[in-house]
Amino acid sequence: MWFKNLKLFRLSPSFTLTAPQLDALLAKEQFVSAGAAAPLSIGWVPPREEDVRFAYGVDRQVLCAYRTEKKLLPASVINQFVKVRAQELEDQQGFKPGRKQLRDLKEEVTQTLLPRAFSLARDTRVWIDPVNHWLVIDTASASKSEEILTALGKAIYPFPVEPVQVTISPAAAMTDWVLSGHGPANFSVDQDAELRAGGDKAAAVRYVKHALDSDDIQKHIKGGKQCMRLALTFNDRVSFVLTENLDIKRVAAQDILDQSEQNMPVDANEQFDGDFTLMCAELNQMLSALLEALEEKVLTAKAA
Repeated sequence: MWFKNLKLFRLSPSFTLTAPQLDALLAKEQFVSAGAAAPLSIGWVPPREEDVRFAYGVDRQVLCAYRTEKKLLPASVINQFVKVRAQELEDQQGFKPGRKQLRDLKEEVTQTLLPRAFSLARDTRVWIDPVNHWLVIDTASASKSEEILTALGKAIYPFPVEPVQVTISPAAAMTDWVLSGHGPANFSVDQDAELRAGGDKAAAVRYVKHALDSDDIQKHIKGGKQCMRLALTFNDRVSFVLTENLDIKRVAAQDILDQSEQNMPVDANEQFDGDFTLMCAELNQMLSALLEALEEKVLTAKAA
C-alpha cells in the first residue's frame, strides 16, 4: 500500500474536485488495450482490482492509478529479422537495399512481430490530497511523473499544479545536517549518504550503513563536496532517502504498520482504507515538517 518513491507537487486551493467528480473525469481516459499490433497502451485504471472506481476516495484523500502497457520486442530481435529480409531483398534486386528500404523493412518487421511479443503492464499510483494541497506520484522517474502530469492535465482541465520550491537547497541543508550530526526537528540522520563535488565529472563518495560522523566525511565536506543523498527517519516512524532534487526515495514505514495491523479489522476493504489513511497521515506530517525545514516558498498554487 505504501508509496516507495515520492515525486512532489503542489495543488492550488482552487482545486476542489471530489473523488466522485475525479472518478467521472478519469473514466473518460480509462485504459483500453490497443490490441496486439499496438506497441503502447496507456490510461487510468481502478487502483484496487476489487473496485470499479478510478478515483478511490477515503476521507477526502484520493488514490488513482495510471497504467502503461508496452510490448516487449527487443531491438536485437528486430535487427535479426531485418538482416534476413535485407539479404532476401538484395538477392532479388541484385544490389544492397538503401536507407529508405531498410527503414521500411524495419517498420514492416516490427509490425509483423508485435502480435507475437509479450506485454508488460505497469501501474503507477497517484495520491491527490486536496486538504493539504499535495499531488504525489509513486515513481523515481522524472519522465514518468511528467507523463502522468500530462495525462492528468488531459483528463482534468484546468489542473492547477506546480512544482515544490524551497528557499534552502536540499544539498546545502543535507550537508549541514551531516556536519552537525543531526537533522532538523523530529528527523534523525541515518547511515546512508552520497557526497559529491561540483561539475558533471566530479568525484563522488557513497556511504552505506556507515556512521556519518567520521573525520573522513568531515574532510570531504570541507574540501568542497556536498551531500546529494541522505537517509533520514521522521519521528522513528518513516524512513526515506532525500535527494538534491527534492525527490524522496526508498520510503519505508517502521513498526507503525505492525502496530496498526494489530488493531485492524479482518475485512479487506476496511483494512485497505485504514492503510491508505495511515499512509496519508504519516506522509503528510513528514512532508510538512521537511518542507518547513527547507523553508518552502509560497507559490501561486498555495496562495489564497
